[in-house]
Amino acid sequence: MRIAMIGTGYVGLVSGACFSEFGVHVVCVDKDAGKIEHLKRGEIPIYEPGLDDLVARNVAAGRLSFTLDLKEAMAGADAVFIAVGTPTRRGDGHADLSYVYAAAEEIAANLDHYTVVVNKSTVPVGTGREVEAIIRRTNPNADFDVASNPEFLREGSAIGDFMRPDRVVIGTSSERAADVMRRLYRPLYLIETPIVLTALETAELTKYAANTFLAAKITFINEIADLCEKVGANVHDVARGIGLDGRIGKKFLHPGPGYGGSCFPKDTLALVRTAQQVGSPLRIIETVVEINDTRKKAMAGRIVAACGGSVEGKTVGVLGVTFKPNTDDMRDAPSLDIVPALQTAGATVRAFDPAGMHEAGKLLPGVVWAQDAYGALEGADCVVILTEWNEFRALDLKRAKALLKRPVMVDLRNVYNPEDMAAAGFAYSSIGRPAAPSAKA
Repeated sequence: MRIAMIGTGYVGLVSGACFSEFGVHVVCVDKDAGKIEHLKRGEIPIYEPGLDDLVARNVAAGRLSFTLDLKEAMAGADAVFIAVGTPTRRGDGHADLSYVYAAAEEIAANLDHYTVVVNKSTVPVGTGREVEAIIRRTNPNADFDVASNPEFLREGSAIGDFMRPDRVVIGTSSERAADVMRRLYRPLYLIETPIVLTALETAELTKYAANTFLAAKITFINEIADLCEKVGANVHDVARGIGLDGRIGKKFLHPGPGYGGSCFPKDTLALVRTAQQVGSPLRIIETVVEINDTRKKAMAGRIVAACGGSVEGKTVGVLGVTFKPNTDDMRDAPSLDIVPALQTAGATVRAFDPAGMHEAGKLLPGVVWAQDAYGALEGADCVVILTEWNEFRALDLKRAKALLKRPVMVDLRNVYNPEDMAAAGFAYSSIGRPAAPSAKA
């Protein structure tokens, strides 16, 4: 089989490479000439563990290629996937579908045989019908069907999520299109992956419903963590106690500074706007959005409090700035609220991130970037863990204490055990856990 993948961003590149691993011939298309040239040279524009090897292997096998020419990519294709960005539209919170609709027009101009047009981008309900209408207006004689095939890829583990997914959702009313999609996903069918066939609108809503539910779950445990701090309970024990209930599950019950990334902030807001537009508001998700925004802004206050009530003239060492580990993605990362707030309060911020510093440097002016974790600690009045990269989980605490001006740690990811930190002589604070007796800062 052959497919064209429009867009070489996170979703398009990972999906295209994974399909090629299934034995499908994939041509990835992008308008960015520089990006295509980099990909042809084997240079991967995003950080995703294992992606460079996956791309190189399938390019060498002749199953994966890159081009600027959509007509070339669509020649003989069984399906063409739209995997372009749908960022939040400035001003109203709706998803910006201009890239999706522009892709639909270009696809229409190049349709010369039966092709399934697949929305892989995260799009609001009704987008598939509009894509179909655009193609029919542009090319009335085109032989095609539109399908929705939302992605459920987690950054940092996207390849595994594609190869061994919990489910594959396909939305289409055409049996002809469904057959093409089944053949594309046959390797997953053979390992008994659930294939959920639905109407177009149902598939579109399923993606948003999944992400907003997970965002609500994160927000719930964050609020429970705040309550734990007030009553002397331990949020990790609470999370385990409720997570063992099969109706609830243990995933996404880890407290932190608030969710970020390319999906949850954008998708929760887009679903809120869609629901308001059709007169069926989602009060729970509206509250989730509000609480998460407030939480990220409030985190700087925790750090200031740990530093004695003021960071004026002090240095704060920050470990991790990306929204999660194993990615270089800075979109809606909590650090984008926390770091500027510390700087406004008079602090110098010295930071290190294993993968995100190049992108973060554009978004966080004035930060002093260190070469490693210990470089961020040297001479600092406080160290803050913002992102739980594995290399921050086993710091040499004696070395860290010696480098710091004051042995103060604010652990916003609950990486360390309070008792261990107290024994190491740190004034340690975390989220939703009782403080252990600690050394004076």
